[in-house]
Amino acid sequence: MAGPVPTLGNPQSTIEILNKYRFVFQKKYGQNFLIDSHVLDKIIKAAKITEEDYIVEIGPGIGTMTQYLAAAAKGVAAIEIDRALIPILQDTLSGYENVDLINEDVLKVDLEKLVEEKNGGHPVKVVANLPYYITTPIIMGLFEKRVPLKSVTVMVQKEVAQRMQAGPGTKDYGALSLAVQYYASPYVAANVPPNCFLPRPGVGSAVIRLETYEEPPVRVTDERLMFAVIRASFNQRRKTLQNGLSHVPELGISKEMTIKALQEMGISESIRGEAMTLQEFAEFTNRVERMRNLS
Repeated sequence: MAGPVPTLGNPQSTIEILNKYRFVFQKKYGQNFLIDSHVLDKIIKAAKITEEDYIVEIGPGIGTMTQYLAAAAKGVAAIEIDRALIPILQDTLSGYENVDLINEDVLKVDLEKLVEEKNGGHPVKVVANLPYYITTPIIMGLFEKRVPLKSVTVMVQKEVAQRMQAGPGTKDYGALSLAVQYYASPYVAANVPPNCFLPRPGVGSAVIRLETYEEPPVRVTDERLMFAVIRASFNQRRKTLQNGLSHVPELGISKEMTIKALQEMGISESIRGEAMTLQEFAEFTNRVERMRNLS
């Protein structure tokens, strides 16, 4: 064990700490603290944490999950935006020498530099109980900035976890599904009911592990264009791909280009984006990019 046995993770200890510091929940930060040790154990198990791992935790709150992470891993960088939580964290984590506390907005932290300083540039594991309103920007920020990652294990709204792992033709399939699956393989490890949090959220949650790929599963010459095509095709998901793309003139993809690319791929001209796989979006993007370069 890298640190003492965790003391938090139940309603009583959480309430005691909150009362001691007269902590007031900030709605703007979407704060919901875990109060179920079984769920905390499931998160550690889902993240496959070993004593070799360095962890970046986003939003440690009062340090409940941080204690579990510090007890299982080589080290933890806990990034907390709320200044009011820092004295609490200094208290609850005082017995753990392998935790670095960072009072910052994770979207403004140079994570590549952090990984270089704390883990010699070797890939880290990210673990977080994410505020629902900012889940997507945080996860996509981690991937798009190419932070050296082994995996990202996060508690998110159940509906968001379903969207991340959804496949073509399902109601949950969309731009988020394709973006996540371009960078990582998603696996829902546990569903978590609202009564496992303080205060109780109005929706169910899920723990999802995103195992990052060393190389994306598809080859695309222009990632930015592919994701612009994906977004445009799902903006009006009931429209065909050709109609969806023609409504976004800045893409520079005419109906004729779309029809030609789909014909070359052996796909119906009336296909909707919601029926296309990641592989098909990549191939389509590569074909229309060649056409744009030739025109």
